[in-house]
Amino acid sequence: MQTSTHTVTATDGTPLFVHHWLPEGQPKAVVQIAHGMAEHSARYARFAERLTEAGYAAYAGDHRGHGQTAGSATPDHGYFADTEGFDTAVADLKSVTEHASAEQPDLPIFLFGHSMGSFLSRAYALRWGRDLSGLVLSGTAGDPGALGRIGRAVALAQARVRGRRHPSGLMDRLTFGQYNAAFKPTRTRFDWLSRDPDEVDKYIADIECGNIFTAGFYSDLLGGLARINADGEVSRVPKGLPILLVSGELDPVGEKSKGVRRVEEQYRRLGVEDVTSIFYPGARHELLNETNRDEVMDDIVEWLDIRLAARSA
Repeated sequence: MQTSTHTVTATDGTPLFVHHWLPEGQPKAVVQIAHGMAEHSARYARFAERLTEAGYAAYAGDHRGHGQTAGSATPDHGYFADTEGFDTAVADLKSVTEHASAEQPDLPIFLFGHSMGSFLSRAYALRWGRDLSGLVLSGTAGDPGALGRIGRAVALAQARVRGRRHPSGLMDRLTFGQYNAAFKPTRTRFDWLSRDPDEVDKYIADIECGNIFTAGFYSDLLGGLARINADGEVSRVPKGLPILLVSGELDPVGEKSKGVRRVEEQYRRLGVEDVTSIFYPGARHELLNETNRDEVMDDIVEWLDIRLAARSA
């Protein structure tokens, strides 16, 4: 596997840090990876290795407000943008796609999004789904309903009173703080991520993971989450776009599978023709860092191979 890093310039001039992994031979397709909230793209190196072994090129950028895109500028950590933050982060994904396409011309592109990255990827599919050969959603969530609207109102109020860049400990407690409840007695604040204690400890030790995010970020994220779960928006997804949803059966982000099933059923109801879901018994949020991660990666690669073959037939 060949590895390198690049800087891709976003539409507003923001430099986006991007990891790039290539197979030894000519790649057969590109998998673009959109990481989750409060983490970064380097955590996907093991998944990228599995992809390159199967002949795929992998590209993964650090979202704005995250990792090396945010850099050492503390005010930028946990913050998207002054206006239209969610849409700006989605547009950043398109900038990375264009960079990958320039380096790998004419290759099919699959988009893989985890958690918050799955929300951004679902929004991406509303605008540019026809450019994709498939969409993989890991650890996604359904419509948060009234709780989401209340949470956004709280975040907006905090942003007005204390500024959009205010680190919101309150919103952190209202979201992440609730996820551990189902796993008591707990060893750490992040037991909900994985059954593998070593992977949880790696996350905790990583200074670019688990940060307190800003009021502005939460208002942007919850507004975007409401939109990508609205029928009027989801109806814009191309009907021929293959979609794979993978989820831990006990993932609290997906309401222990219930929220993910609502997303699956919505896609089917609105006419998407190829929707597949895989739920892993006992697994939690970060499937690529779970105790059964090899099974998960094999399932994803198999799905990619089948859709790529069908596209070429």
